[in-house]
Amino acid sequence: MSKRIKAFDHDAVHAGNRGLGIDYDAVEQQVDALLVKMTQQQKFNELRGRQKSPIDGLYCAGGDDALAITAFKMVDGPRGARTGTATAFPVAIARAASFDVMLERRVGLAIGLEVAAKGGNVLLAPTINLLRHPGWGRAQETYSEDSHHMGAMAAAFVSGVQNYVLASPKHLALNNLENTRFDLSANIGPRALHEVYLPHFKRCVIEAGAASIMSAYNKVNDIYSGEQPWLLDHILRQDWGFKGFVESDWFLGTRSTAPSLNAGMDIEMPTGFRYSDEKLQQALATGELQQSTIDRSVRRVLRQKLAWQLDQFSQPSADIVECAAHRSLAEDVAAQSLVLLKNSEQILPLADRPGLKIALVGDLAEQINLGDRGSSFVTSTAVSTIKDGLEEVIELSQINFYPETDDWTALERADVTVVAVGLTYRDEGEFIPNMQAEADGGDLARGGDRTQLALPEHQRQLIERATQHSSKVVVLLQGGSAITVGDWIDSVDALIMTWYPGCEGGRAIARTVFGQRNDFGRLPVSIPTGAQQLMPWDVSALELNHDLLHGYRYLDHHQHTPAFAFGFGLSYTQFELSQGQVRRSQTGFTIEVTVTNTGTVAGAAVPQLYVSARESAVFRVKKELKGFGRVPLAAGEQAVLEIELADQELHYYDEERSEWVLEHCCYQLQIGQCSQSLVPLSDWLFDGRNWRTGKM
Repeated sequence: MSKRIKAFDHDAVHAGNRGLGIDYDAVEQQVDALLVKMTQQQKFNELRGRQKSPIDGLYCAGGDDALAITAFKMVDGPRGARTGTATAFPVAIARAASFDVMLERRVGLAIGLEVAAKGGNVLLAPTINLLRHPGWGRAQETYSEDSHHMGAMAAAFVSGVQNYVLASPKHLALNNLENTRFDLSANIGPRALHEVYLPHFKRCVIEAGAASIMSAYNKVNDIYSGEQPWLLDHILRQDWGFKGFVESDWFLGTRSTAPSLNAGMDIEMPTGFRYSDEKLQQALATGELQQSTIDRSVRRVLRQKLAWQLDQFSQPSADIVECAAHRSLAEDVAAQSLVLLKNSEQILPLADRPGLKIALVGDLAEQINLGDRGSSFVTSTAVSTIKDGLEEVIELSQINFYPETDDWTALERADVTVVAVGLTYRDEGEFIPNMQAEADGGDLARGGDRTQLALPEHQRQLIERATQHSSKVVVLLQGGSAITVGDWIDSVDALIMTWYPGCEGGRAIARTVFGQRNDFGRLPVSIPTGAQQLMPWDVSALELNHDLLHGYRYLDHHQHTPAFAFGFGLSYTQFELSQGQVRRSQTGFTIEVTVTNTGTVAGAAVPQLYVSARESAVFRVKKELKGFGRVPLAAGEQAVLEIELADQELHYYDEERSEWVLEHCCYQLQIGQCSQSLVPLSDWLFDGRNWRTGKM
């Protein structure tokens, strides 16, 4: 009998999430009792952070000993706790390549536990701004170019984190250009906003019970995000029922006093510049700000402090930080994040045979390369580099390392040349204007958007030289998003996208290259043949129009075939999808597909469900991802993957009616192992009342 796997097991994903199941009616009574005891000064103090710089890596907000109100202790952490040393996990886009929500939940559990062990109680993560263009400097911090994929991974992370501390998904909303983020206006209509750029935030709030939200620096339709009542009140609180608080991004995230508080910005971080005593009093005196608005925001802050019982938090032992289990998890995640993009004549895995000679080329082979050095920067006590990993897996005598060499003929004596190339924090990352030094230590540094998607010239030359003097070349590509490969891909034998793979990345890479692991992931971003396949990209833009098209949706619409499609990835084994069945319920569909490992080694398949709306009366994109699941299988093993598809996933947002609509049209369900290789499962017609199989 075939084993059965649920693509997204809600009970398992959200188990232990302290943000779910809170009796807020009971909490409100406690808040009422506390509010009447508070002076105006005590209320003001709850609306802002307490210091410009962190103390022990933590930023405190509010808190009052006399009233036994605990302070929020916030810390960044999309890839680990940003305080002292902590487990540096692969960046979020790497973890997304696993297409494994339960694995991402485990990462959330681990990071949340380490934050708690550091004394923190609010984790400023995950970053869930959609990867609109792969040149975005902060792409590595987010999960995907696809909203459904993003929402599933983010909800799993939030629920994992909230077993221990409060999570704060960020940045609401449309923060997807780095260099001009403080001044940019992201312009968008209601349909694109609701269908494309908000669903993942909505899922974190409604499904995962996110305790707080961080607003964005940029403007939305010419109004700063932190002053946007449409976002912070109407959508977030009225439509989604959000019970938590909204905190600003640091320093420039709050641009005003009364407009921000009136819109729904509850806490200014990291301290009270706009929410100072003087400015709050002045806004009240002029009538720009009402006392009821102050009380409303204070209530939201107190609500979560009491609901989460912050005064009863017990701090886990410091021994949990960078413990063996977390480092082992970091290796597992790194292995599942690797994407095998090319493997001519099955050159990989390399056979560890006597006399095998490997030439290792490129300074990135021994460089610690965990990602950017912005707010998500994490320092680990020890980091396994690619060179470290290879030396651990095979005999040192088999490896010749050439970080920089003029003796290229030396490569001719090797059986295979492994080339480590890619990007670093100098090429991409969070852009911090006042800290643009080429820092080599732990300071904030560089970052910014990429103006080109190709490798730097010296890296391309390195590959070219290697291919000229080597019989076999394997490229290990590091970076935080899509990197174009068209000028050299045909000359190499194998290519693995390794991202920024975390503190155990080198070990995971080496074990994978030598076949000790076969846990490959799939691409969470399309890799175009060149920038000409994508929308125009101006890193100095002060206005950016958003619509329904980006990523594979844009490529489909313009009939562009990418170099590597969204969802693509090879393995050391092969998989077959068969016997797809679709069952209808009152509220949606259940899709079952049989997955068979037809190869000779264990591996993991990632079936993906896409839906196309045919004969629609409004513009619809060619297809959209609506489900996926990771299916690990032994050689010859078979399993049935079950994917749930709710009717609401098929709705579009009607701007005239300001509501979601399930349209009278034909919906085609398609399954495959990447977005460019799909097989139709069945067509379903909705006539406005009933469903039936078949076309219109």
